[in-house]
Amino acid sequence: MTILTIRPEPGSRATVAAGLGAGLEIEAFPLFEIRPLPWAAPAPEGVDGLLIGSANVMRHAGPALDAFAGKPVHAVGAATARAVEAAGLAVATVGPGHLQPLVDSLPAPQRLLRLTGVEHVPVSPPPGIEIDQRIVYESVPLPLPSTAAERLKARALVLLHSAAAARHLAAECDRLGIDRSQVRLAALAPRIAQAAGGHWREIRCASGPSEAALLALARDMCHERPPR
Repeated sequence: MTILTIRPEPGSRATVAAGLGAGLEIEAFPLFEIRPLPWAAPAPEGVDGLLIGSANVMRHAGPALDAFAGKPVHAVGAATARAVEAAGLAVATVGPGHLQPLVDSLPAPQRLLRLTGVEHVPVSPPPGIEIDQRIVYESVPLPLPSTAAERLKARALVLLHSAAAARHLAAECDRLGIDRSQVRLAALAPRIAQAAGGHWREIRCASGPSEAALLALARDMCHERPPR
C-alpha cells in the first residue's frame, strides 16, 4: 500500500526518513509551505520562560528570538526540544506531546511567552500562570499535485500530523472529485481525525502524539484488511 505524508518541509523529509527506519516506504507531497510572519517581542525582563509547541517556531521566529536566549524553554515534545537545543536555547521541560498537560505541570507564578503559528491549539493556563501569545509563522496551503491525486484514487494511506492538514486534504479531495471512500487516514491525535470529517475508507488514531506511534499505526493498517 502506498503511504503519503503531506506535512510541510522539512517535516515531510523527516517523516520519510523515520519511515525508512521503521521499514515503511513513504512518499512526500507537502501540502503546506511555512512562512515567517513579523511579530513584536515583549520586553524580555517581563518573561519567565518560553512555551514552544512546534519546531517551526525555532525555524521562523527570526532574530527577535535572540533576546530570550537566557530564558528556560518548555517544549511540547522531544522533537521540538531538539529544535530548541539546535537553536542554542536551553530546554527546561519536555512535555508529553500536548501543550495543556505541559502547562498544567509548570510551577506558578510565572509569565510565559508562547510563540506559535496562525493555526494552533488553544491552551487554558492554570491559576498563577500567565501566557503572552505571539504569532510568528503561518502555514500556507498548496494544491494537491496530480501525482498525489492518482495515489489517493488507488487507495493510498495518508498520514495526518495536524488538524489543518486534515481539513485541507478533505477540501482538496472534494475539489478534485476524489472519492473519500477510497482513502485511508492515520491521524496523530483524535482532534486531527475529527477535523478530517467523514466518509473515508478508514480513519484511525495513533496510540500517542508521537511520530513513532503514528508510524506504528501506519504499519498495522498496511497489514490489516480495511473495513468494507
